[in-house]
Amino acid sequence: MTSDPVDPYIFSSDTLPSDSRLMPALTNGLLGWRVFDPVMHMAKVYNGEGGVCHRCDIPCPLAVQMKTAEVGQDTYKLDMRSGIFSHTVVTPRFEATQVLYAHREQSNLLVMEVLLKRTETSAEPFTIQLESSFNPQSEDIVFQDAPDYKSGRHIFGQTISSEVPGGTRPFVHMIWTPVTSTLTLPADQSQSSWVFLVSVAGSFESVRACYDTGLGLIVTANLRPSHLRSWAELWKGSSIEVEGPESLNRALIGCMFYLLSSFTSLSEANAGSKFGGVSPGGLSNGSKEEDYHGHVFWDQDTWMYPGVALFYPSLAKAVLNYRVSTIEGAKANAQLMGYKGLKFAWESAATGHDVCPEDIYAQQELHINGDVALAFQQYFYLTQDLGMFREGRGSEVVWGIADYWVSRATWVPSESLYHIRGVMPPDEYYSDVDNSVFTNAIAQRSLRFAIELSSLLGHMPPPAWQDVADKIKIPFDPELKYHPEFDGYKQGSQVKQADVVLLGYPLTMPMTPEVRRNDLEVYEAVTDPLGPAMTWGMFAMGWLELGEAERAQTILQKCFQNIQKPFQVWSESADGSGCVNFITGMGGFLQTVMFGYTGFRVQKEQLAFAPLLPQEVGSLSMKGVSYLGNKMDWLINSTEVTVSMWNPAKESGSQEPTPLEIVLKSGTTMALIPGQSVTFPREPGQIRKVNSGSYCWAL
Repeated sequence: MTSDPVDPYIFSSDTLPSDSRLMPALTNGLLGWRVFDPVMHMAKVYNGEGGVCHRCDIPCPLAVQMKTAEVGQDTYKLDMRSGIFSHTVVTPRFEATQVLYAHREQSNLLVMEVLLKRTETSAEPFTIQLESSFNPQSEDIVFQDAPDYKSGRHIFGQTISSEVPGGTRPFVHMIWTPVTSTLTLPADQSQSSWVFLVSVAGSFESVRACYDTGLGLIVTANLRPSHLRSWAELWKGSSIEVEGPESLNRALIGCMFYLLSSFTSLSEANAGSKFGGVSPGGLSNGSKEEDYHGHVFWDQDTWMYPGVALFYPSLAKAVLNYRVSTIEGAKANAQLMGYKGLKFAWESAATGHDVCPEDIYAQQELHINGDVALAFQQYFYLTQDLGMFREGRGSEVVWGIADYWVSRATWVPSESLYHIRGVMPPDEYYSDVDNSVFTNAIAQRSLRFAIELSSLLGHMPPPAWQDVADKIKIPFDPELKYHPEFDGYKQGSQVKQADVVLLGYPLTMPMTPEVRRNDLEVYEAVTDPLGPAMTWGMFAMGWLELGEAERAQTILQKCFQNIQKPFQVWSESADGSGCVNFITGMGGFLQTVMFGYTGFRVQKEQLAFAPLLPQEVGSLSMKGVSYLGNKMDWLINSTEVTVSMWNPAKESGSQEPTPLEIVLKSGTTMALIPGQSVTFPREPGQIRKVNSGSYCWAL
C-alpha cells in the first residue's frame, strides 16, 4: 500500500483493506456510507425499541465496484481536501475512473461518476463492468415500490418499530439513477462520462425536490463544483497542519476530515437544520450489534465537540440543539430514576430516552450530564451568545442539569459534605462506586455555570445549587498529594482510560503543578494499553501543561497504533478491535494539538494561550480559530507566534465581530485588526475584548 508523498490530503493505495470495516467513510451530517458497502445510514433514523434501538440499514444503490476485462493498474484514492473517493484503472488502451462522494452542500445526495477515456488512438469500443451488491431491501424498513420519477427508481418505507413505545416511526424515501451492469465507450468517442444520483429524504416531496436539485446541478455542470466549493469553505476556516513528521501532519488532516464530515454543511447549520448528533463510529456505522448501534454518548460533547467549536460556532450550536431536542427524553430519564431535573441519556438516539442495552451504564454514568453542561459553557464563553440560552432553551438544559445534581447528591453530616453515590466513572472498569472525582468535579462546574447563567438572565437560582457546589466532595489524598479516582480506590489498580487526568483538561480544576504531575504519574502507569484511543492524548495534554513537551510527544505517539492504513480510519483499540472510524479517538488526538501545542483554554472572559511545541515540530498552523465573532489564523514556531485576524463572511443571524486585543504575560498589549497580523515572542497570554477586565493565566 502506498500514499501520495506530495499532497498530505491524499491517501492512496493499489489495494483495498482486507477488512471492509476499514474502508473510508463518506458522510455529510445527514447520510453516511462506507465505500462499496451495500448499507448506508441516515441521521436520526433508528429502528428498534429501547436497548435494541440501532441505526436503520438503508440499502445503497452505489454499492458498485468497477471491473475491467483487461489487466490494468488499480489506484484507490481518498482526497480529503475534496471529500472524494476514486478508483482508477489504467490499461494500455484506456483509463477508467469511478468517483464517489456524499455531497457536502446538498446533504440528501450521494453521487457516483464514471469517466472512460482512451489512452491510445485505437478506434475500437471498450466496455467496463459495474458489479453491484445493492439489494433494495432492509431488515429495518419494509420498502415498497413507488412510480419511477424522471427515469429514477423510487422506493419508500417506514421503520418497523419506534425507539419508545408509541413513538414516531420515520419514513425513508429513496430515488436513484439505475446503475447498468456495463458501460461502453463507443468507437467514435475519445472519452465519455456518466453520473448516478441517489436522493434520500423523509417524504415524497422532499426526496423529489432533492433529486430535482441534483439533476439541475448536472445540467449546469455544477454538481461536483458545488460540492468542492463547500469543502473548500470548510477547510478555509478550520485547517490544522504542522511542519514536522509527515505521519503527524497526515494524522491531523485525517482526523479533521472525518470530524468535519460528521457535521452538516455550514449553510445548513446556519439555516438551523436539525442535526442528529455524532456517534463514536460516525454516521457510516451503527447497524444492529455494530459500533454502539450509532448512539450518541459523552464522546460527542467531550471529545468531538471542542474540535469544531473552536472553529465553527454554527456547528457547535448544532450539537447543543441536538441536546435541546432531547430535553423531554432527559426529563423522563430523571423521573424514571426518581430524581428531578434532566438526566441526559448515556446512549441517546433521536428522542433522548436512554437506549443503552445495559441498565448499569444508563443508571450510573452520570457524568454525561456535566459533559453536556460543559459544552454549553464552552459555547457561551466562545461566543457570548445569550440568545442560545434565552430563546434557544439552553438555560433549560443548564438549569435542568443543576436540579438533577442537587436531587442526586446526598448530605453526609459526619463529613459536612455532599456525596454522589453509586456511580460508574469514565473509567468503566469500576461501577457502583461513591464520589467519582471526575463526576463530582464536573457536577460542581456545571452547578457553578448554572448560577453564573442565572445572574446573566435575571433568574434567581435555588440556594441549593450554591450549597451543593460549595460542599460537594472532591476526593483527594493529602499525604500522597493526588486525586483517588473514587472513594476506596487503591493506588496501582488498573484503569481503563483517561479519567482523573481530565480534571486538568478539560475541567481546568485548580491544582498545584505537583498534584497535576502526581495524577499523571499515578494513572499513566496503570492505564490499560488497549484502552480507548482518546486516552493517551489527554496524558500528553497534561505533560504539555507542565512544560514537558518531549514526554508529551512520546505519549502521543501511542495514538498512531490506532490509525489503520491506508485511509486513516481509526480503531477504538490499538489492536484494531472495537469501534471503527472511531471519531472519539480522533477528537482526543486533535485536542492534544489544538489545545495542547497552543495552550488554548476557553475561559470566562478570555481565550488564554501558552504555546509549546515538541522539538520535532517546526511549526503549527491553525486557520480559522473563532472567538467572539472573529476568525484568526495562528502560526506558532520555536520562537514566535503570528496571529492574523479576519472577519468571516456575514451569515444570517451571525454574531457581530467584537474588537479584540492580545495581552502577553510580560505585559505587552496588541490590538487585533482585521486584515492585519501581529507577531510576538512565544509566551503565555490571552485574547480578550479590548479594555476588558483582569487576567487569568494558563499554566
